[in-house]
Amino acid sequence: MSLHVPVLTAEVLQYLRPERGGLYVDCTVGLGGHSRALLEAGASRIIGFDRDAEALAIARETLAPWGDRVELIHADYRSVAQELDQRGIVSIDGALADLGVSSMQLDLDGRGFSFQRDEPLDMRMDRSSGDTVADLLATASESDIADAIYQYGEERFSRRIARSIVDARYVEPITTTGRLAALVRRAVPVRGYQRIDPATRTFQALRIWVNRELEGLDEFLATLARHLHDDARLVLISFHSLEDRIVKHTFRGLHQGGLGLVVTKRPVMAGDDELHRNPRARSAKLRVLEGVA
Repeated sequence: MSLHVPVLTAEVLQYLRPERGGLYVDCTVGLGGHSRALLEAGASRIIGFDRDAEALAIARETLAPWGDRVELIHADYRSVAQELDQRGIVSIDGALADLGVSSMQLDLDGRGFSFQRDEPLDMRMDRSSGDTVADLLATASESDIADAIYQYGEERFSRRIARSIVDARYVEPITTTGRLAALVRRAVPVRGYQRIDPATRTFQALRIWVNRELEGLDEFLATLARHLHDDARLVLISFHSLEDRIVKHTFRGLHQGGLGLVVTKRPVMAGDDELHRNPRARSAKLRVLEGVA
């Protein structure tokens, strides 16, 4: 497994200002990289959430030196506000949500996020519940598959890919990443140089679909914003245009409604130095909302 390098860490610290101390919420703690940086920079306490139990176990090791200053919870980020309410936490000093897939999820054998290896077609971030991608492709209608690939992957050949999947599943269930990738590649016309593998958009779309990644994102942002005290900040890192669009419009609506102040008029992106060290940062976009009294 390759080393996971959290993206835009310097920018996260710049906007969240952990040197002032206080309680920070890491809504997608992952392997603990951002939380560790916040604690090292002065955060008094971290509450971290993740729906991936394997990632959370690694985060516990990463953040162990800070002892009871860290509380980690196995839960989806959309339940963060509810979990805070249950703990009687009315306001927080800052929050971070990094919506990207971690290097561990991409690289660890058996997770099924990548077509670089032939393995079971899973892609669930929380493997303790829910259908796998293989389950979805076995039962969903052709139109639903096509719509998901088009909507979440912005793949213009979505209908051809969906027809290929449905035809193939009558012969044999599609249960591995290798078979799915091969089906997609055959369905997508190849004309000249291909910057990315033809299966990339479809794999992204199915990952978003099975994990419901865009569902309730706007509501989550609005609810969490209400937990920010005056001048506390919410930092959101997204990795594709659909996520960023939701974040931008939700932050703008909160700003116009007097429920927050948009700090970043345009998304903050990685500089050349970070891109050289960490190419996976190239699509990361960071936006910031500040709480109001």
